[in-house]
Formats: sequence, structure tokens, C-alpha cells
Amino acid sequence: MKNSILSFILSLVILSSFGYAKTFSFNQIHKMPLSIEKDYYIWRFLTQKRTTAKEAKKIIREASHLNKKLRVAYKAKTRQNAKIPKRKLKRVSRTATQLKLDNNWRLRKQAHKNFKKGLALLRQKKPSSAVGYFNKARRGYMKPYDIDKSLFWLYMSTKDRKYIKLLRRSLHVNIYTLMAADTVRGRYPKTITKSISKSRTYGFDIKDPISWAKIKKKMNTGCNMNNLADKYRSQECIGVYTYIKARGSDYRKSYFPMPYRKAMRKFSPQRQALIYAIARQESRFVPASVSRSFALGMMQFMPFLVKHIAKEKGQRVDLDDMFNPYKAIEYADYHLDYLNKYLYHPLFVAYAYNGGIGFTRRHIKNKKHFRTGAYEPYMSMETMKNTEAREYGKKVLANYVIYLNKLGVKTRIFPLLKTLTTPHKTDKFRR
Repeated sequence: MKNSILSFILSLVILSSFGYAKTFSFNQIHKMPLSIEKDYYIWRFLTQKRTTAKEAKKIIREASHLNKKLRVAYKAKTRQNAKIPKRKLKRVSRTATQLKLDNNWRLRKQAHKNFKKGLALLRQKKPSSAVGYFNKARRGYMKPYDIDKSLFWLYMSTKDRKYIKLLRRSLHVNIYTLMAADTVRGRYPKTITKSISKSRTYGFDIKDPISWAKIKKKMNTGCNMNNLADKYRSQECIGVYTYIKARGSDYRKSYFPMPYRKAMRKFSPQRQALIYAIARQESRFVPASVSRSFALGMMQFMPFLVKHIAKEKGQRVDLDDMFNPYKAIEYADYHLDYLNKYLYHPLFVAYAYNGGIGFTRRHIKNKKHFRTGAYEPYMSMETMKNTEAREYGKKVLANYVIYLNKLGVKTRIFPLLKTLTTPHKTDKFRR
């Protein structure tokens, strides 16, 4: 109970430190549709001083998912453990690819095992044995990204250029297709950056998470995705528009929007590319995004980090301010300034943005990682135990290269990868 009380007090301290102007009534939250976004507002309602235990017990039943923040806030308010009713899941429209992925999850699980076995055999200097496992992984995977990964490691195991040719046929933009292009000095895969003349979509608030929740609900009802996307075809809504277009294409089309140019032009091309690369991976540029852990906005800031940056900048903000893309860009630039004091390479910055700077420091200081040797730096990139940070870093790096080129800085991925084994060029921790 002491821990619960302390957690509740901490929540109130965090809220008061922002100087919140916003408070929420029970009826406001009650009217919101069942969604992750509503869960976030339930959490905010629970942490309000004026919210009663009775109200808390009613509103928690309307949550779609209980994360740690909700559980702690509810227990602090009611001294009870949070529970939500079991709900019958509604059938939603699924694309053909999504259905295949759902039906073949066992194959994917086995493919992951085969891929890891292949990497282990390479570390044991048994490339001929690794080939069979990479081939098994390739046959088991459904996602283009995973297939491309298997093809790349088949090439690394055999040096057979047929695997590069197969990678060159892929329409997917990732580090593997970029490296395949560099191997043959070819063009990178096609990407789409829309130029839209219409400035805004009237009647839609890009900063409202509940409006975004309603769009997501529409996407799951079997509607015409192109028609839905066209409703939000404006500069202001470019993130929503391209999100729907990409999903409608089963992600076969690679959209790389470049929004908020007035705010971005003041930064160097490298900083612009990094902010764009992270935003694309975090939210696909949807300003009102909310994750299950309540990471907020286009740049997906956790509430504790918003609090920290606000204090450092001497600002009094509301958490909802992170749904303003310009405020999100401002805070991202500030946070990246901090990360760049210690990390100079976009891959390592991406690791730290996702997994924390302490995690990144420990990983790269391990003498087994990112040192010269066979299959480096690729092996270190593939064997990171933190799966989320591992894949996040690779995807942000690919985005970064694409965006630098779009910003007029001719960039290839190979030179960036080669510097990873040269500490003084990548980070402060390994000097």
C-alpha cells in the first residue's frame, strides 16, 4: 500500500509540475469510444485529485487495455486492483496479407529460430551449415522485411550474387535492400513523397487523439481505403493521409512524407533527416498518436520525458501539447541534442531513443559488439537481445538514408555502416 500511495503522490507531483490547465469530467471520458486513446484519458482522469474512488471504479470498466500506469493510478485512487470486463471481439476487415500472417504465426516463429541458428553457425565459422537454416527461415517468413533479411544473410554466407539479384527485386525499403543496391552501385527502391497543395482539412483536428481513434475504427470496417485517405489529403493531415494510403496498399508502397517544412528548415539536413526518420518509425507522422504505454504524439514521448524536457526548458506544458507536431519537433530536437553529446551515429541515436541511453552505452561498450571482425557490423546489429530496439534501429537508419537523399545530401548506406566499428566516429563511450 505504501508503494501505491507513493505512486499516486508521484503522479500528482508530475501533473502539478506541468501546471495543467486541462481537467476532465467523467462524462467527457465516458463519451469517448473504446480505444487506446480513451485509455490515456482514463489514466489522466484517475490521476486528477478531484476524481472520486466511485468514479474511478466506473470509468476503469471502460478501458480497452490495462497497462502499468492505469493499474497504479487506479490502485492509488481505490486501494483495489483494476479489472476490466471481457469483451467479445468484433470481426474486423483484414487484408489478404494480414490473414496469411495470422494463419502462419507458427511458421514465422520457427523461421525466427532458424534465422538465429544460422547466425550462430556463422559465428562458429560454419557458413555452409548456416545456409540451410537461412533458407528455411526464408521459406517460413511472410513479411517482405524478414524475407529480405534472410536473402541478405544468404549472400553473406555464400557471396552468391543471385541473392543480391533477388533483393533487388524487392519493393520494400530497408537496410537490406539498400545494401543490395550499394553492392551493385544501383538505385535505391522507389519511395513516394507527395506534394499536396491543399493546406488543411476542415472539420478535422489533427491534435485530437479521439478523432484519430475514430479514423482507425473506420479502417477496420472494410471501407474503401483510397476514398477514406482522400478525405485527409492536405498538408496538415499528410501523416493521416499517407498512413491510410500505405495500409491500403498492404504496405507495398513506401511513403516518405516531409511535413512541417517551416519548422524543419531551421535545422541542418542531418538533423532534419533524423527527426523525419524517427517520426516515420514512431508514428508515421500522425500527430495524435498514443501507444499502449501512453507514448504521445508524432515523436512518441513518454510522459516522464515530457516532464523532464519541460523542466529543462523552463516551460509549463500539458501532456496533450505533445499532440501539436510543432511542439513535438521542438522537444525532439532538444532531446536529440542531449543524445548527440554522447552518440554521433544515427543507428546508436536510434537505439538510445527507443531503449534509453544507458542500455545503448552498455550494449556498445561490450567488446563483442561493433568491433572489427567477420560479418561486422552486421552481426552486432542482428544479435542485440532487445528485439524492439534492434529492429527499430535498423528501420530508422534506412529511413535516415532515404531522407538525407530527399534533402539533397547524396548518401549511401555502406559508408555509414563501415564507421560503426570506428568508435571515435560514432560515440563518446568507447573512446
